Amino acid sequence: MISSLKKSKTGMVGVAIVLLVVLMAAASGILTPYDPAKQDLYHKLAGPIWSGGTGEHLLGTDQLGRDILSRIMYGSRVTLLVGFSGTVCAGLLGVTLGAIAGYFGKWADVVIMRIVDIQLSFPFILLALFIAAVLGRSLANVILIAAISNWVNYARLVRGEILAVKEMEYIEAIRSVGAKDGRIVLFHVIPNVISPVIVQATLGMARIITMEASLSFLGLGVPVEIATWGRMLAEGRDYMLTDPWLAIIPGLAITLTVLGVNLMGDWLRDYLDPKLDV
Repeated sequence: MISSLKKSKTGMVGVAIVLLVVLMAAASGILTPYDPAKQDLYHKLAGPIWSGGTGEHLLGTDQLGRDILSRIMYGSRVTLLVGFSGTVCAGLLGVTLGAIAGYFGKWADVVIMRIVDIQLSFPFILLALFIAAVLGRSLANVILIAAISNWVNYARLVRGEILAVKEMEYIEAIRSVGAKDGRIVLFHVIPNVISPVIVQATLGMARIITMEASLSFLGLGVPVEIATWGRMLAEGRDYMLTDPWLAIIPGLAITLTVLGVNLMGDWLRDYLDPKLDV
């Protein structure tokens, strides 16, 4: 895997960005210079160090005097938590239902796939906004929105893969010796379709990160007392003409993180593809 990564420059960039965000989130409780929620109106709208600011606030402060660097670091926690947890929950639900639909077929396949079709007929952001408006603002609800909004991708993928795998000779051989359906699916079918699921999870995580930022931007994400990149971007848009860094810095954080996850996902897709020598 390491040798394959070294051959892919874009993959190395993606992994480096993701590792940087992970380290920033892990160190946010230790290395952040200020409390991200602490207000200091005397030092509000201080510029970053490259724009006339001082070393006291490297990335400047916002309209309430809160340190932007501290808020960016703490915001990475929310981004990674929602992205990872939402991906895991969506993957578990989607893989389970997709495996049931693909392996057992008949009425189970019809019911599950019709649910998938109905959900796919709704615009993604409209579905997320509806759930957020009904359930309210909380971190758990944002993760729930991510899972509900993204499980269909895994279900369709796994169903299609299992429809091809379950007819292979080795599955028939396992079935002929009396193995139960549950054991066949769990130990012999799913392990052979897990590679595309991993790729889908990596790319789906980028989508969930964008979704969380969008909900926070619209005021429907996590509670306002929690620092998030999407809310920082929303608060900074009113100062684009006078203090543009308030929106540019969180916007860059979102963009680079999504870019890094996508680049890493592209590399994983190539690495896990048996047809490619990478």
